Amino acid sequence: MNTMKTDSSITALRVLVLAASLLALAGCKEQGAPEADSGVLPRDPMLVRISPEQAANYKTGTASQAEVALVQEHPGRIEANERLVSRIGATVTGRVTQVLAELGDTVRPGQVLAQVSSPELTTAQLAYLRAQSSLALAERAVERARQLIQADVIGTAELQRRESELAIARAEKRAAEDQLRLIGLPAEAIERLRAQGSLHAEAGVVARLGGVVIERKVSQGQVVQPGDALFTVADLSKVWVVGALPEQAARSVQRGQTVEIEVPAIERPLSGKVVFVSDTIQPETRTVAIRTEVDNRQRELKPQMLATLRIAGTPRPMTVVPESAVVRESDRDHVFVQVEPGLFRLTPVELGPVTRQLRPVLRGLEAGAILVTEGGFHLNNERAQRLLTGGNGAAAGAPR
Repeated sequence: MNTMKTDSSITALRVLVLAASLLALAGCKEQGAPEADSGVLPRDPMLVRISPEQAANYKTGTASQAEVALVQEHPGRIEANERLVSRIGATVTGRVTQVLAELGDTVRPGQVLAQVSSPELTTAQLAYLRAQSSLALAERAVERARQLIQADVIGTAELQRRESELAIARAEKRAAEDQLRLIGLPAEAIERLRAQGSLHAEAGVVARLGGVVIERKVSQGQVVQPGDALFTVADLSKVWVVGALPEQAARSVQRGQTVEIEVPAIERPLSGKVVFVSDTIQPETRTVAIRTEVDNRQRELKPQMLATLRIAGTPRPMTVVPESAVVRESDRDHVFVQVEPGLFRLTPVELGPVTRQLRPVLRGLEAGAILVTEGGFHLNNERAQRLLTGGNGAAAGAPR
């Protein structure tokens, strides 16, 4: 009987130990189990939830596809149109006695910019007077020969010789007069020299082209020579905008193509046409030089102003998002993409320049994605504030 009681006690003890073990195991499981789903978002710093009441404060839309011509932006500068630039120098060696034009002056063709006193001018005028005298003698000799041939005093050969001398004298006079014009002697001075024999003391440095004096390299008393460039005159009614394109982008630019131009010093947009695309590459920079001609009749554009060339490529279908949907974060473009109704993720994207208030998507987003199109800036502020205060996905507030 004692043996049976002992066996029963051992069995009961085993049952109690087993029950205690099960209770302890259950307690451990309950203590280490995760909390039940309470609706709290995972700790993702890019996620933000909008409550149904706050949804009215934000607008959403879909990333769509459109025909977009990607626009390349390249730095440039304003330069004078070299086809409308004249570099003017003295026509004789001499000393400058007067400077009549300054930087920025507007001059007309034929205007005298400086006066030069030169012995060459005196020599040219004396040569003209000698040619004029020789012409007068040749004319009288021919007239006498005609009278003598009528009197049968001389033969026809003598008359022909004197007529030949007259033709040479006329040519020499024309050459001497042309030389005076090349030197810069005014027409009225040449006429006075012919009629009165009065020598002109100075030669003029004359503008060949009308425009603005953009460079002056002469001072009074300076000794100059015909090879010296004393003034530069430019017609600025049309100017060039020059730039350099990377060799990879050069193939997208053609002569005659219209280019948008942005000049920081001028508020209104400009446009011009490509007039030159270099056939060679600068080996130091691996760039191709281009020139664009722009109308400048209002004289708003000044040489050496900075500019930006906006060159549109060939249109092609691309995913686009509204410009208002773009959020700048950490110096990158982002958009808020819907993960599920009311839940959005701040997603980094690579975008092209603005075209008709749309940004073409180069990388990071597919067409058809739902995103916040208005209010993204305020939504991102709320996300940043939540991170600063240690939140973990609480609902965003209304835009401020």
